[in-house]
Amino acid sequence: MVIVIAGPTATGKSDLGIFLAKKLNGEIINADSTQVYKGLEIATNKIEDTEGVVHHLFDTKDIREDYTVFDFQNDARKLIDDITSRGKIPILVGGTGLYINACLYDYKFDERSDDTYEGVSNDELYKMLLEVDPKTSIHLNNRVRVISALNYYKENNKPYSEKEKTSKLLYDTIFIGLEADRDVLHYKINKRVDKMVDLGLLDEAKRLYELGIRSKAVMTPIGYRELFEYFDGNISLDDALELIKSHTRRYAKRQFTWFRNKMNLKWFKTNYDDFSKTEDEVLKYIEDEINKR
Repeated sequence: MVIVIAGPTATGKSDLGIFLAKKLNGEIINADSTQVYKGLEIATNKIEDTEGVVHHLFDTKDIREDYTVFDFQNDARKLIDDITSRGKIPILVGGTGLYINACLYDYKFDERSDDTYEGVSNDELYKMLLEVDPKTSIHLNNRVRVISALNYYKENNKPYSEKEKTSKLLYDTIFIGLEADRDVLHYKINKRVDKMVDLGLLDEAKRLYELGIRSKAVMTPIGYRELFEYFDGNISLDDALELIKSHTRRYAKRQFTWFRNKMNLKWFKTNYDDFSKTEDEVLKYIEDEINKR
């Protein structure tokens, strides 16, 4: 048995995961692509108090490393087997849907890369991909996947988007999604960014800025790149913070759309006024599902 808690940012996934882990004798597997890295605490909204619940795949990688969905697939599956073998329930918690699907379904990745396209910009690569695969869903800044898709086309003479992917689920899984009304979620996101600033977001970003590291780990989370623009003198601090808020709001919308289209979640609306009601509602649903199986 595996439990998944997914959904947009700022809906309470981490708190729900801890609650369920306590109630159901579970351990949490992080399914957020940015929280796997050490030293990225505030911008990634990493949980501060785990309340004694075991968390896996947090703070395991250096920010100079490139941790891929293929790596997560291997690591998470090993953890699921280990946690299950000890009579506990693995609980995947996070907003990176591709990571969750790659772990739970029979996804196969071709890690071989015939051409690295050295010296070719991301924009140029993406234009090349659109010429052979106009239906691609890969983001133009995801250089590794863009190159993989180009090489797939060269090897198979057909677009990567048409590549057959099995929908076979490898584990008995209960899928939970948390959502919120748009205006409420936007308000919560804005307030969370304000709280991040109070917690020291600027100092955290400044430390990374001065290190001069511009790896995928640093540039992917919303917060750092916007503040780097401020440190460079290109925008004001107020503008940088507003960008963080607006980028996070748009990211939440993309997450919701992705989860709606790509995963069969049982959705629950987050009760911000009394989150215990959300917790109890989800717990009852899961217990009923377990009793049916």
